[in-house]
Amino acid sequence: MRVGCPREIKNHEYRVGLTPSAAREYVAHGHSVLVETGAGAGIDASDGDYEAAGAEIAADAADVFARADMVVKVKEPQPHEWVQLRDGQILYTYLHLAPDPRQTEGLIASGVTAIAYETVTDARGGLPLLAPMSEVAGRLSIQAAARALEKAQGGRGVLLGGVPGVASAKVVIIGGGVVGKEAAKMAIGLGATVTILDRSIPRLRELDDLFAGRVHTRYSTKTAIEEEVFAADAVIGAVLIPGASAPQLVTRQMLSGMKKGAVLVDVAIDQGGCFETSHPTTHAEPTFEVEGVVHYCVANMPGAVPITSAHALNNATLPFGLALADHGLAALLADPHLLHGLNVHRGQITNRAVAESLGRELVDPQRAIAA
Repeated sequence: MRVGCPREIKNHEYRVGLTPSAAREYVAHGHSVLVETGAGAGIDASDGDYEAAGAEIAADAADVFARADMVVKVKEPQPHEWVQLRDGQILYTYLHLAPDPRQTEGLIASGVTAIAYETVTDARGGLPLLAPMSEVAGRLSIQAAARALEKAQGGRGVLLGGVPGVASAKVVIIGGGVVGKEAAKMAIGLGATVTILDRSIPRLRELDDLFAGRVHTRYSTKTAIEEEVFAADAVIGAVLIPGASAPQLVTRQMLSGMKKGAVLVDVAIDQGGCFETSHPTTHAEPTFEVEGVVHYCVANMPGAVPITSAHALNNATLPFGLALADHGLAALLADPHLLHGLNVHRGQITNRAVAESLGRELVDPQRAIAA
């Protein structure tokens, strides 16, 4: 199979779908690899590094899309990328289709087989291809909050850890999954006072044991969210429903009860955001203000640290990618966890959460592949 990797074109996206090390593994499996020139520049990987790994360098993205049997990316295809996809081609990348009907229609029209990193599962019910970026985004969320809290950035002018004699900032994390756990680690490390809200009592017990009393845990209800958000200096939105649009847990009305200059960091923005007033921003212009509350809603947070995040992502995506390259669509039927990643196949939506979020017909993925 010919595996193609175009350069990422989303605003300030420096990650790459294939590192030279990953490209070498595909070549070792007998596949040819086509990488757009400059694709690895953001991680300090030169065209020469890819050639040394056995890859061929393409002059532009059009060549990659035209010749590749499988396209491996990081972020969802942009409009002028999805029109280059074709029937019979495999797309392997993050998609986040639930809040993005335009992209969904584009993929349906293309006839491509689109596999989303964020809905591939594992035997423990986890999301192994989302987890490494959730770890990065969770840790980055606290860096972003600390920066946005500075007065010059529009924030309250509060230091997360305080100083002797002055109270530390209060950080509230909504969602106790991977993002929430990693955000709590960073916030505690900086000396903040941290509360995590979640609707799973077993998960709250796990977090309480993990942090040994260094965080406050609270069962998530509307009342609890209101009380915690009103008292917070920074709120991290870390809620995830796999494949579906994120629930909007902080409403516009609630902003009036928050501290002026408080910060909302919406890590769920790729799935539509868990704050009603969120909309996607970029690393170039990461924040905006609504009713005196600073919103940070960058849709590709891990792109800010591409060397760390690209290598972590490739470590996770490589085994599934090799299975697809080695066996084609048969790999989906052989692995139910990889099959969960199938979102669109030849004009049909094959993921339940995506179909329900967009009000579209769901086609059974096994039946779609076998047809």
